[in-house]
Amino acid sequence: MDINVYLPASYDAGKIHATPVLIYLAGLTCSPANGAEKAFFQPYADKYGFAVVYPDTSPRGAGIDGEDENWDFGTGAGFYCDATTEKYKDHYRMYSYINEELPVLLAEKFAGLDFDTVSLTGHSMGGYGALAIYLKNAGKYKSVSAFAPISNPSNCPWGEKCFGGYLGDDRAAWLEYDPTVLIKKYDGPVAPILIHQGLADAFHYRDNQLQPENFLKASEESKFKGKVSVNLVEKFDHSYFFIASFAKEHAEHHAKYLGLVGPSL
Repeated sequence: MDINVYLPASYDAGKIHATPVLIYLAGLTCSPANGAEKAFFQPYADKYGFAVVYPDTSPRGAGIDGEDENWDFGTGAGFYCDATTEKYKDHYRMYSYINEELPVLLAEKFAGLDFDTVSLTGHSMGGYGALAIYLKNAGKYKSVSAFAPISNPSNCPWGEKCFGGYLGDDRAAWLEYDPTVLIKKYDGPVAPILIHQGLADAFHYRDNQLQPENFLKASEESKFKGKVSVNLVEKFDHSYFFIASFAKEHAEHHAKYLGLVGPSL
């Protein structure tokens, strides 16, 4: 597994825990290169002074029979959960990797990164991962946003395939990672959640994979009532052109909650 890290111009390795971190979680089939090369967060990272971490989306080369047979399961499709099925439980532990392992690994390499001041964003599967990890760890992350997230994965084909393969047939276990379920249980600090969804996205209007409306509805029965913004934008699809077009809004959102934009600015 590779990791891409963008350090802003203001980064100083000599300043211990000085630079806040935005973790960008990518979608199905992606590697750490996709977001780093196409999402265009770097100019805003320089402007506001946060680092951007681009993790991988699954283990690579685990040698599990069948892990490379489908584009939407296995390699490139770790689904940000900790697998419990016998076949995948030893390697496919992406939830723990992002939430526990990765910050420790990076802190050893980059002393100037502040892993007590971290926010999450992501696209598609990564948008689901960002929302789920944020909601499962009340107060740990300063903010969260998502581009076209798989918002209700226990209720869509991608989620049913991945949860079934990684977590087994017990649907109760699936709900422990479903943002639409988790948001109702959340009991911690509340920062507004920002979501953008393209209306020309076939995974949204044709395939019913994303379902941001379910997440928005659930938020009205939670501490996030009135705090979730789902921006439906005409003519945008599921591509990285869509992400790059709204990276500015998401960067500004996170800069505020990472403490990089004050009232006087």
